Amino acid sequence: MYAARNREVAALKFNRITINPRQMGGLPCIRGLRIPVATVVGMVADGMTTEEILGSFPDLERDDIRESLQYAAEALRERELPLAVGS
Repeated sequence: MYAARNREVAALKFNRITINPRQMGGLPCIRGLRIPVATVVGMVADGMTTEEILGSFPDLERDDIRESLQYAAEALRERELPLAVGS
């Protein structure tokens, strides 16, 4: 019950993230555009600045990048990812 409630709350706070099964294979995208959240998060992880990302995708807005990162953080809170243990 608690986990389901958390998902409901999380779903309500993302206004810029859309999921459409007929677009981009159902991946979370930004505002119905064909720009997956994972692409934007990957660009940030690769060290691109906000200005560089906006230059690559002129349809994006600063708030899209911020909300993409928040969405990714929330997605990771909802499940564990296996990590290799270093020797």
